[in-house]
Amino acid sequence: MFRTPQRILAGGLAILFLFPLAWASVASVSPQPGSAQIDGWGFGNYRTLAAYQAGIGQYLLNSTAVSLMTVALTLAVSLFGGYAFANFRFPGRNVLFLVTLAILMVPYATLLIPLYVLLNQLGLQDSLLGLSLVLTMFQLPFAIFMMRISFEAVPKELAESALVDGCGSFRALFHIQLPAVKPGLITVGLFAFLAAWNDFITPLVLISDSAKMPLPLAVANMRQQVMGIVDYGATEAGVVVLALPCILLFLALQRHYVRGFMSGALKG
Repeated sequence: MFRTPQRILAGGLAILFLFPLAWASVASVSPQPGSAQIDGWGFGNYRTLAAYQAGIGQYLLNSTAVSLMTVALTLAVSLFGGYAFANFRFPGRNVLFLVTLAILMVPYATLLIPLYVLLNQLGLQDSLLGLSLVLTMFQLPFAIFMMRISFEAVPKELAESALVDGCGSFRALFHIQLPAVKPGLITVGLFAFLAAWNDFITPLVLISDSAKMPLPLAVANMRQQVMGIVDYGATEAGVVVLALPCILLFLALQRHYVRGFMSGALKG
C-alpha cells in the first residue's frame, strides 16, 4: 500500500525517459518523406546508414576500439590510484586527491585545444589511441574517487591478515581486495564505456579522417546533406544503433552497478 506512490512515480519516470528512445525506434522503420523508407515499414533507413561513406561496420569498429581502450586505461589507472589513496599514508595525500577531483570543475571543452596541440606534438593527432587517452583523462577523476571509496569500504582486517600471512601489497591487492571491489570496477568501467561510446565533442575536435570517425560523429555528419535536406530516418536509425549496446550493457550489469554506488554508503 505504501509503495503505490513510489511505483507510480517510478513508472512515470520510466515512461518519460524511455519515450524518446521508443519514438526514435519507431521513426527509424516508419515511412518518411525524403528518406529511404518512403512507403511502408521496413529497414531502408538502416541500409542508408550502413552504406554511408566508410560504412557502419567501420564506424562501429572505431567506436568499439576507442571505448575498449578507454575502459582498459581507466580501470588500470583508477585501480592503482584508488588503492594507493585508500591504503597508503604519504605526505600530501589528501591535497593530491583534492587536486585530482578539482579537474571535474574544469569544463572539458576548454581543454580540447591544448590537448589537440599536445597530441600533435606526440604524433597521436587524428588517431584512435590519442582519442582514447583524452577520454581516459576526462574519466579519471570520477574513477579514482569511485575506486577509493570502494577500497575504503573493504574491511581493513582482510588486507592486514594477508600481509601477516606474507602477501606483499600487489598480491594483497589482486588476490584479496580486487574481488571485493569488483562492483566498483564494473561501475567505473560502465561509466567509461558509456562516455567514450557516446562522446561527440572530443572526436569532433581530434579526429579529421573520415575513416577513423566513431559512430556518433558519423551520424552527426550524415545530417549534413545536400541543399540542407536532412535524412531524419537514417539519423534515427543511427540513434537506435548507438543506444542499443548501451542499453544491453546496462541491463546486464545493473546489479553490480548499483552495488558499486552503494559501496561507499555501506562503509562501516
